Amino acid sequence: MNWEPVIGCEIHVHLKTNTKMFCRCAVGFGAPPNTQTCPVCLAHPGTLPVPNEKAIEWTIKLGLALGCDIADHAVFHRKNYFYPDNPKGYQISQYDEPLCISGSFLVPGAHGDTEIGIVRAHLEEDAAKNVHMGGGTGRIHGADRTLVDFNRSGTPLVEIVTEPDLRSAEQTKRFLQLLRQTVRELGISDAEMHQAMDVLARVRANIEGMEPPGA
Repeated sequence: MNWEPVIGCEIHVHLKTNTKMFCRCAVGFGAPPNTQTCPVCLAHPGTLPVPNEKAIEWTIKLGLALGCDIADHAVFHRKNYFYPDNPKGYQISQYDEPLCISGSFLVPGAHGDTEIGIVRAHLEEDAAKNVHMGGGTGRIHGADRTLVDFNRSGTPLVEIVTEPDLRSAEQTKRFLQLLRQTVRELGISDAEMHQAMDVLARVRANIEGMEPPGA
């Protein structure tokens, strides 16, 4: 049978603001675990989030580059889920009233340009980082304990959702390369995925010799 790939993407982009999405903790890679935190991003009772103005401006800037309509009124919602990397029990995100909707992105190809529809680009906060210890693989399977580094918790994150307009792995790769280049040219993100892996390696090195709680 002659199957045709039908591909849509959901892309997360870390914004390189100086501070987190809803507090004034520093955003940066490589700091010792749990040193870039405060009562807001740790979800202590009674704390109130304050949106990062620069993150909102940069999301609108990206939305314009993607040809999106920019909302006159956008709303943050609570997306509930229960996991150790999310102390509030919910993520502050956007749903039915995002900042940017209905855009498009042209991907050049051998047979002309392909227009990739952009459903939305919305702003949210990232979760913390689970570090699985023991077992040697760094994955939850086989680990004997999991530690949580909250330095990443609350980092501004833009989620870009496309229409299912991509038709091959090569076309999808080209789209993602061009989108990454766009993000970097706008100056809103370094879009360096290897940084996350480097940070995880350093975090694991810092805590490798720690005794588990109660030991």
